[in-house]
Amino acid sequence: MSSTVPGARPKNWLVESILVTIFCCLPFGIVGIINAAKVNSSFDAGDFAGADKASKDAGKWTKIGFFIGLGVMVLYAIAVFAFGMTGLMGSQS
Repeated sequence: MSSTVPGARPKNWLVESILVTIFCCLPFGIVGIINAAKVNSSFDAGDFAGADKASKDAGKWTKIGFFIGLGVMVLYAIAVFAFGMTGLMGSQS
């Protein structure tokens, strides 16, 4: 995106970043929120390239936080299942 010609306001990812912070991965969600907050202020100040970069960074960190949080939850579920099965097998002998 050009820094002199405004296009449409880039997506700010604020809602998604907040949800990732609450439910998935706090550190990456916070970075997403910080970048999401920069999108609108940069766009309104006329820094269209900066707004576009902040939008891309917010999206990147939000997606990273989501997938890391999802991976941790899946690994936790596998561990609970595996240790639960071990406990059941041990108590039946």
